[in-house]
Amino acid sequence: MKTYKYLFLLVGLSILGCSDLEEEPIGLLAPDGFFKTTADIQTAANGAYGHMTHEDFWGRKLSLTLMLRGDMVAIGDPSTSARRIDHDVFTVQADNGMIDGYWLRTYQIIAAANQAIAGAEDVDVADEIKNPVTAQAYFTRAFTYFHLVRQFGDIPYITEPVRDLAAASSISKTPASEVYANIIADLEFAKTWLPNTQPARSIPAKSAAHSYLALVYLTMGEYQKAYDEAKGVIDNESVYKLGLEPDFQDLFNAATIDASLEPIFTLDFIGISDGDDGRDYQAALTGLRDDEQYGLGGGWSVAVPSLEVYNRWDGRDYRKAVSLDTTGVFDGVVQPYTVFKESGAGRGVNRPHIAKYTRGTGNTATGNGRGSEQNYCMMRYAEVLLIAAEALNEVSPGTAEADGYVNRVRARARSGNGSAFPADVSGLSQDDFRDMVLEERKWELAFEFKRWYDIARRRMGAEVFSASGLEGFKENFDPNRDYLFPILADELARNPNLLPQNPGY
Repeated sequence: MKTYKYLFLLVGLSILGCSDLEEEPIGLLAPDGFFKTTADIQTAANGAYGHMTHEDFWGRKLSLTLMLRGDMVAIGDPSTSARRIDHDVFTVQADNGMIDGYWLRTYQIIAAANQAIAGAEDVDVADEIKNPVTAQAYFTRAFTYFHLVRQFGDIPYITEPVRDLAAASSISKTPASEVYANIIADLEFAKTWLPNTQPARSIPAKSAAHSYLALVYLTMGEYQKAYDEAKGVIDNESVYKLGLEPDFQDLFNAATIDASLEPIFTLDFIGISDGDDGRDYQAALTGLRDDEQYGLGGGWSVAVPSLEVYNRWDGRDYRKAVSLDTTGVFDGVVQPYTVFKESGAGRGVNRPHIAKYTRGTGNTATGNGRGSEQNYCMMRYAEVLLIAAEALNEVSPGTAEADGYVNRVRARARSGNGSAFPADVSGLSQDDFRDMVLEERKWELAFEFKRWYDIARRRMGAEVFSASGLEGFKENFDPNRDYLFPILADELARNPNLLPQNPGY
């Protein structure tokens, strides 16, 4: 029987717990009469987190898509699936299998959040009791729509549980400007009601809503508001229990990150998966094929840094050593990256590989490091400092305050190996500071799925994908098309109200 992936067939909502919350499937949520206590609201919110750790979302499809579209990573194994290669070389079509995988999953996350928000209305307790829990769902909905609007622009925007399939299946797109306004409203609710801290960083606290408001405003180019929100987080550093992790390497070690003050919101995998629920693939996708050094069985050499990333990254920067593997172990022998392909099965590539997701996976559910215990930082404190610096430079250039935010991040990098690099910044012009802070984001947040969004919001594609870019010339990149993804052709066929298609597709 043919299965139709209707976007809005979301009434039957599976609830899957996530790390530090519930680790066992809870079953099927019956929307009518289910919500009686705040624990029921929490159950629905947990379901949203569970969908985030599915292979369709951060387990592989969305995360890999974001990584490949940046200018620091390219396909290493040319025999990998075409749907991945299309994002690397900008030949994506409206039936792309990566988009097809996570489009539906994002709306399942949103459906779970909407169910929690609607169900909270039936819980007869004071707002002071239930709103701090309901605010988790508001944050989750904003977080998910923020990904969608940056990728697709105008999108279907749903705020209620789907009860009328016919009406839902004919919904029109909401303009991106309205989506952003709704995201901000959700984050404001979350910032008001979430507690200052939570038992784990995989549960959003006030700092998560506060920080994401800063990033949303930065993306919109509303720099004063972005600075104000980021400064609000910084001023509450002790209240929110935030700080920079002393050793940059520990941010990518499953055994240490739980105790770190730097993560603000994480997707926390637990080394156990049920099929594609709870399974991430980053170690496999970024790991070196046939490499023996981490006991994972080697990776697949799919998403691999370009050689120019390695060549241009100053070797004195401790973050380079943390982020990249330049040697592998084959048949018990340590080999340099210049012979990776020859040392392995012939399907790798002679380039350094990403090390952030292979060195500290913890327990894994299956081979190649899949299903790790990694906490993936969706937002960490170093990024908030850099948001504050970038935004302040746009509204009040040349301040020691903006310099200081960058210098805190750089001081941590220097402390990793005791070098004098990267040096403190001071006295830069507005244009030079802007270029510097975007470069700083590139190295500090390397391979953390942020770079494509920076390229898109700053409209840097023509520059970074030119012949002098890190990956070299990408002739297919079209600035009139490729900052947005295509709406899926199947969705347009089922619901013509979602027309027009995004330009160029």
